[in-house]
This record gives sequence, C-alpha cells and structure tokens, in this order.
Amino acid sequence: MPLTASEIARYESDGVLAPAGRLSPATVAELEAELERFLGINTWPNADFIPNVIDRMPEWRRFAMLPELVDPVRALIGDDVILWGSGLFCKRATGGRGTPWHQDGQYWPIRPLATVTAWIAIDGVDTENGCLRVIPGSHRERSLLTHAQNDSPELILNQELSPELWAGTEPLDIVLEPGEFSLHDVYMIHGANPNASGRRRAGLAFRYMPATSHYDRDLARAQEAEMNLRFMVDRKLFLVSGENRHPGNDISR
Repeated sequence: MPLTASEIARYESDGVLAPAGRLSPATVAELEAELERFLGINTWPNADFIPNVIDRMPEWRRFAMLPELVDPVRALIGDDVILWGSGLFCKRATGGRGTPWHQDGQYWPIRPLATVTAWIAIDGVDTENGCLRVIPGSHRERSLLTHAQNDSPELILNQELSPELWAGTEPLDIVLEPGEFSLHDVYMIHGANPNASGRRRAGLAFRYMPATSHYDRDLARAQEAEMNLRFMVDRKLFLVSGENRHPGNDISR
C-alpha cells in the first residue's frame, strides 16, 4: 500500500510513521522461521542487538527488497535508494536490555546525512516488552545533539542523550503487531525500555539511504575509534531502487 499524502506529511512533521500497510502473514511466518534458524545456528551471549545481520545471513536481504518496504521509503527519500544496514533486535523475555535515548546519525558515516529506518515487528511489541519510543518532531532542526558515552552492560548502545534536552515533550510509544512496521528519520531522538514482560520482543531493522549520499568508510573508522564502536566500517551496500548517484559508494552485487 503506497503512502498517502497525509502519511508523508505526518512523517515530515513527526519524523516517524507507522504506515497503514503491513507485511503479509505468510511473510511474517517466513521471518519467524528465519529468525529461529538464525538463533539456532549462532551462539550469542544475547541477541538484544545484533548488527549487520544481512551480512551474516544473506537470506534476509530479500525481505529488505519487498515493495511493501521499498515503496514507502522511495516516497520519503526518492527513487534512488541504497540498503546499507540492518539490525536484529531480539530482546529476551526477561532481562532484555534497554536502548538509551539517542540519534542514529550520531555514529552513522553517511554524508549528506540522510536515512530512513524501517523497523519491522516479528513479535508483537508494546510498552510492556520494550517497544520503540520516540520524541516526535525532534528531527526537524536537522542537527545532532551532544551525546555522552555510557558503557553500561545494561544498554545495547553506548551513545546516550539526556532527557533534559526535550523536557516537556512526551515520548511516543510505537506499538506494533507482527508484520507492522515503523519508519523513522536519522535525526529522530529515540530509545526503548528494558524488557521484563516475560515475552520476547523481536524486530528487524533495515536502513535505507538516498543514493546521492556517500557511505564514507574513512569517516566510519574515525567514528569507531572515537566512540569505541565496532560495527560500521564493513557494511555492504545494495542498490534496491534506481541508480547509484555517488561514485564513492562501492555497491555489492
């Protein structure tokens, strides 16, 4: 289902959107099966956050190419689109770690900085099991705020913003049923609470950028050294729509 004009306007205003369209029950069943297979053949201390999952398990790339996802992304960033990242968020039923408040653009080596993230619910996600939370409109100034480094093992990311920065603005909880997905902007302030619900919370994120932007690996190395991160340099880039418009992007086949 293509985005409506009102949905596009809402995304531009809020920086986040849960479209009316969703993945089919058959696709959700395929995602669940791939998730169980992935967890079965890999030994992880936990799977609260696993970056680069399409590089680790290329079978999942086909989900990122689905028109149900790509068409809404094209409506937001144009017809020339590169898939550059992915992440599995599979919070344990009890003890699933929280995600600190942050902006993705703080540690993403894309210039000009522009990305839409599609966050797909494999399980039902709600306030009890740690759904995505956002600060609506926090993307509008197109600027990155100063993050602190927090290396707590209770968090899945070490970059953190203070809630004092948006005092008076209520977070919006993104509650999704299996197969539903949300789209959010690279400058959006967002996070998630820990999961102590007794129910798993599994979701899959795909990251799309306009093909006019550059995935700068030299910048990625510098950011990883500065922020003590270890998962940005070797991302593979896949053209999912249109043409690559930047000569610095090394597109994988």
